Amino acid sequence: MKHLELHIIQSVPVACLNRDDLNSPKTAIFGGVQRARVSSQSWKRAIREMAEKELDKSGQFKGKRSRLFIEKISSELKKLGEDEVTANALSLCAGHYLAKLDAKQEGKVKTLVFLSPLEYEIFAKLLFSLEADNKKKLVDAIASVDKEKLAKDEDGNEDVDEEEPTKKNKGEKKLSVKKFTKLVAGIIKTPIEKAFKGEKKETKSLPKDAADIALFGRMVANDHSLTIEAASMFSHALSTHKVDNEIDFFAAVDDLQPKDVSGAGMTSTLEFNSATYYRFAALNLDMLADAEHLSAMTKEERQSVVRTFVEATIKAIPGARKNTMNGNTLPVYVLGVVREKGHPIQLVNAFEASIRSSQGYAAKSIELLKAEYAKLSSIWSIESIFEKSIPDVGMNAFIDGVVEHVI
Repeated sequence: MKHLELHIIQSVPVACLNRDDLNSPKTAIFGGVQRARVSSQSWKRAIREMAEKELDKSGQFKGKRSRLFIEKISSELKKLGEDEVTANALSLCAGHYLAKLDAKQEGKVKTLVFLSPLEYEIFAKLLFSLEADNKKKLVDAIASVDKEKLAKDEDGNEDVDEEEPTKKNKGEKKLSVKKFTKLVAGIIKTPIEKAFKGEKKETKSLPKDAADIALFGRMVANDHSLTIEAASMFSHALSTHKVDNEIDFFAAVDDLQPKDVSGAGMTSTLEFNSATYYRFAALNLDMLADAEHLSAMTKEERQSVVRTFVEATIKAIPGARKNTMNGNTLPVYVLGVVREKGHPIQLVNAFEASIRSSQGYAAKSIELLKAEYAKLSSIWSIESIFEKSIPDVGMNAFIDGVVEHVI
């Protein structure tokens, strides 16, 4: 497996980059001591946002993770000439097929689905091209499905697999959730599989605006033909030293409070920490170019994707409390390695024994990282075809060297 590794040392001052359910900075035990931690999910979101909003000049990073994609598909159907009632019904059925309709929130599904604008168009086209009889079945089904049972099914209650008269109108029959789900899948499953996993090689690749989906992957439990294995790999960022969270007590002044009244308008506390992190990311270059990812792109287009990915991975930082505890920094060291074979290897064991220093952690972290890389390369005969570091070279030269190895 030809792959890229990025090993990053980055110091972050007073911050709370990634919070747990109690609003405390996340931590982990490693090497027997507590470390500051930032989840891979948190940092990946920051990378996706920077890639799309600041670095993507070719419209390659347009994927959106959302429960609100139904309206997008409906809008594309209307552009194709479908009437509003049918467009809304067909898109709701597609939403239910992908992630089950949320009966309590109209137009939403239960789980996030990662789709790009061109994929909205693909869904719209396959729904638009359904036979008239099948369209009518879907329109009728969405109108007659038992919404109360749909809500109960959402809460985990058993749904009766039969049509039952409603209490309001005994002559009217509602479609059970199980029958609705089965009917929808029976009509649109095959067209979706053909559209996203067709026999022709070019139909298997993701569209050109879905580079972020190729990089970060997609899970669709209801239809594995839409599942995409991520070409990138991320670890949770860990501090190279022991970290204890601290508590900040703050008081806010009430600007309209009379001068003769003492005391703060409000007081409260929040937690924070500061740390020097080891961050690790990798990219499977072979997978990125395969038929299920970005084979529809030219080599130059894939190079553009990798250029954006590498720059965003180096520069992005989670935005939590960015206005009150601005933790925006840039790495002090980045080691980039490209290997022709093998699997990506972290260098986190360089810090299994936590650093103790009164002179700061960054310089010692870099020293230990270099030593760990040299040791592993020597002991295990790990060979690389590219090996450069920042600040030994500038970022542009670093990325230029990386993208030369994109296939």
